[in-house]
Amino acid sequence: MPKNRTSSAPRRMLRLRRESWGFVIGSFLFGLAATRVFGHAVGPQLDNITYFVGSLFFTAAGFIQLRLSGRPVPGAESHRVERYDWWAAVVQFAGTLLFNVSTGVALIHGLTVEQDRVWGWRPDLFGSTAFLVASGMAVVATTETDKLWDPHARNWRSTWLNMIGSVAFGVSAVAAFIVLGTDVVENAGVADLGTFVGAGCFLVAALLMRPPQPRYSPNQARTVS
Repeated sequence: MPKNRTSSAPRRMLRLRRESWGFVIGSFLFGLAATRVFGHAVGPQLDNITYFVGSLFFTAAGFIQLRLSGRPVPGAESHRVERYDWWAAVVQFAGTLLFNVSTGVALIHGLTVEQDRVWGWRPDLFGSTAFLVASGMAVVATTETDKLWDPHARNWRSTWLNMIGSVAFGVSAVAAFIVLGTDVVENAGVADLGTFVGAGCFLVAALLMRPPQPRYSPNQARTVS
């Protein structure tokens, strides 16, 4: 028998939970890899692997978010919120792909301990910029549905946490520049701190947006059969 249309709601909730957990795990791995204690304990290779795996979770979550956003129909009068939501998802997904590239290059390069002090993984400028632009679009979309300052709205808190996290990633990317004519990072401590703070903001935002677990109902099996 064909499935009842009501079955689409549980599937969407499942995808939303997967999206949320993807950002949670990716953020946790980025924050962990940014700590000097972890890097010194496991070495540069495993530290770079941690960054790379975290970027894969970011990309998977970003892809789910893009699929769920639903592209506005060309030629139709799409609501402003829908357009900004979709473009925010597109730009953020592009940013996750750029992080895949930057973390993958650091991993494939096979840095030694000495090289890691100078060249270890550093936030990709373009990926960080994409995250910042996407967060700005999400703020516009949120203020269309909620107030600019609405502590009681869950979307509001997550949106601004993502914005703060994107700013922190941007600061980290600037601090990770190599000083011209030298092999010295502009400010390695600020770069690591920015990545850690940004990852923490993304993690909390994802947890706040995590949809509740569905409650099983005896009628549920009949509605989806």
